[in-house]
Amino acid sequence: MILAYPYHRFQGSHLEVGRQCGEECRELIARHYALVVERLGPDAIERALEYRPHVQRHAGFLDDEIRGLAEGAGLSLGQAYVLQLRAELNRTEGDDECTTFAALSEMTTDGRPLAGQNADLPALYRELGVVVHIATRDQPDVLMLTPAGQVSYIGINDRGLGVFGNFLRCDGWRVGFPRYLLTRLVLAHDAIAGALQALGEVPRASSRNLLMVDASDRAADLETTPTQSCVLEPEDGLLVHSNHYVSEELAGEERADPGRIENSRTRLDRIRQLLAARRGSLDARSMAQVFRDRETLPHALCIHPGDRDGVDTVTFGSVIAEPGDRRIWVSSGPPSQTEYRCFSFSDGDREEARL
Repeated sequence: MILAYPYHRFQGSHLEVGRQCGEECRELIARHYALVVERLGPDAIERALEYRPHVQRHAGFLDDEIRGLAEGAGLSLGQAYVLQLRAELNRTEGDDECTTFAALSEMTTDGRPLAGQNADLPALYRELGVVVHIATRDQPDVLMLTPAGQVSYIGINDRGLGVFGNFLRCDGWRVGFPRYLLTRLVLAHDAIAGALQALGEVPRASSRNLLMVDASDRAADLETTPTQSCVLEPEDGLLVHSNHYVSEELAGEERADPGRIENSRTRLDRIRQLLAARRGSLDARSMAQVFRDRETLPHALCIHPGDRDGVDTVTFGSVIAEPGDRRIWVSSGPPSQTEYRCFSFSDGDREEARL
């Protein structure tokens, strides 16, 4: 069984938070950088820094965290930026990345929303995951699963807003605001309305799907290209997404090949089917069983190494969020092979809580 991902709490200014992360996760960050730069080539640092002005202009707090991360981890600023931009710098990555869901109160046993994601990444990321609680002076606290050295991935804030993401493939990628950093842009807000407004104001570098839920029992899904976007609303209290454009408005932007489309559609249909069957009886424990499902191999919700020939993808981690309770459940690898551990803002890792 894979060892549990470590938990860290960082607090202070954004620069201090970044520095603490760099210091405490230094070994994992160095390993992450070595693995990433091997794939990206010698000009990766120079290319990564081209994106920095967009981060400074639209989310200066994240530039502060990246600067602090570089200092704490003993990296150059360009090296720290490379860790935030692996998709933009290497567009072959992310072929089958992630299945997400949001279930509103009518779907759940306690009348509170649930959301989450099976996060699928290259297998090397199984060695790099961390759970972080970020507590800064000017923004909501954030609780997040992320590869070490990446300042933004998936999670919730202490106002009950959660955000999860999927890779989408389209043309027109450009230098702009990095896709992974959009998560922290969302989590700087109290609710979905403010997050959607902020997302509409940044010049996106690439495509990304963002599925959001908040404690007021609202969910929304934002499909994007670098220059276009479309908001999808829940149907019968349920919102799900995988790795192809679902909206009619953006369907023509799809550039995934037929094999990837088949994989994505199979997973989307499967999670919708499993969740619909649990209408009114869904909770974190039953959701864990959904995320462990492998019935539709080789296009399963939960991915093991070697499931698909020639595809180096694995479910690096799984997150189930209970935004009303301000907590997340995290598996350190494919959830069919690992337990979920519970993390909250009040007490960090709740050792006694398992799924």
